[in-house]
Amino acid sequence: MVECINISKEFKTGNTPLIVLCGISMRIERGEFAAIVGKSGSGKSTLLNLIGLIDIATSGEILFDGEKISSLPASRRAEMRNKKIGYVFQSFYLEPSYEVYKNVEMPLIIGNVSAKERKIRVEECLRKVDMFDKYHADTNTLSGGEMQRVCIARALANKPELILADEPCGNLDSVNTENIMQILLRLKDEGNTIIMVTHSNEEAARADRMIALKDGRIINDERK
Repeated sequence: MVECINISKEFKTGNTPLIVLCGISMRIERGEFAAIVGKSGSGKSTLLNLIGLIDIATSGEILFDGEKISSLPASRRAEMRNKKIGYVFQSFYLEPSYEVYKNVEMPLIIGNVSAKERKIRVEECLRKVDMFDKYHADTNTLSGGEMQRVCIARALANKPELILADEPCGNLDSVNTENIMQILLRLKDEGNTIIMVTHSNEEAARADRMIALKDGRIINDERK
């Protein structure tokens, strides 16, 4: 589904380039649950942002279903982000002034989905993460674990081909971490493709594959 070919990423800090990724090559298969691990500064989130079309590589190429994404116009990249990729973030990025259903509905509104279909999908996604009883709850009244489940429901709303989870359990206690991992594993069993970034080797070990980064390079790539 996703192939990275000799990907590098640099950021400018004054006149000195900061090399964050260097020569990353890997392939993520459809239906795979892959975990990317490494210490802070290893390049994990940068790699996820490149795969998720949030940023563009300095060199190399990324293919999504065989399509080169680096040269796509901004409008096509935005469409792919909305239609094909679901994002789960450590900091949730939910709108606190909205009720739960409205947060889940937002990518569907952006995607011009009809009101009738939006209602069906929002209900379906909230049921998947055991949050249907919070349908009309104010988002700012939820616990951290509940917010992350809503974030996953939002990621599922447009029936994406790929789910990207950046430290989805980073702000959660052990009980809520287990709840989120169980949801991700259930989604994997339903055929979803998932790439998760995490500092936790324990969480990563539950994926099908663990890709370890250090100083912007892959140092280990192990499948179960």
